[in-house]
Amino acid sequence: MNYSVGQVAAFAGVTVRTLHHYDRAGLLSPSGRSHSGYRLYSEADLTRLQQILFYRELGFSLDEITAILRDPQANALEHLRSRQRELTEEIARLQRLAEVAQRAIEVQQTGVSLTPQERFDVFGEITFDLSYATEAQLKWADSAGQREAMARAAGHTKEDWRQLMAEAAAWRGELLTAFDADEPSDGERAMDLAEEHRRHITRWFTSCPPDMHRRIADDFAADPRAFALVVPPSQQRPGLAAYLCKAVHANADRRTHPAPVEDR
Repeated sequence: MNYSVGQVAAFAGVTVRTLHHYDRAGLLSPSGRSHSGYRLYSEADLTRLQQILFYRELGFSLDEITAILRDPQANALEHLRSRQRELTEEIARLQRLAEVAQRAIEVQQTGVSLTPQERFDVFGEITFDLSYATEAQLKWADSAGQREAMARAAGHTKEDWRQLMAEAAAWRGELLTAFDADEPSDGERAMDLAEEHRRHITRWFTSCPPDMHRRIADDFAADPRAFALVVPPSQQRPGLAAYLCKAVHANADRRTHPAPVEDR
């Protein structure tokens, strides 16, 4: 069965002009002509067109496709391997660009404009995972606390962020020391560190009552992206997120159910 150029264009999702171009380039010439001189494509022509479109999708030039189809056994594998390497390199390049774009978006989300060097100086290894930030925004969209936290974060100056992160780094050092010393997660030192973290949130972002602090700590234990906001991966230890979560819960219990004062 033969097909007109219009039919083939509709089948393949290309334009008639493209088919005419392939014909002029000698890449795909129709097998026949109608009595009126119109191009007619056979089933074999359609198969060849499928091959052409496959290689075009992979980014091959028309000259490269012509060479492959002229002697497919000798050239196809070599060309495909070469293209695979090129695509792999391109994917890596695009991934790097995506990371740059993500960092730019993160800067906008923090509400503070910093050069890359200033951002490194202020935030160090602490990174803001865009996927987590987006999920958190959706999760807490109706929360007055979330809205206040975002508004206050947007109002922080570079010096505010510098002070905030310095406080966080000092706290993190004490947390790691307590954890490495096998201090119990429900001991005074761990609970005091949990309380310091809760006050840090209140001081810089939004009021953080014990129940809210519990939910934040639960996220630390359940989602590595959340925990990376307080302890960068290079400083993390196995079990540290769970340790902090337990300390926060113990501190919340201590604050909501204080121990009775003994009569003397």
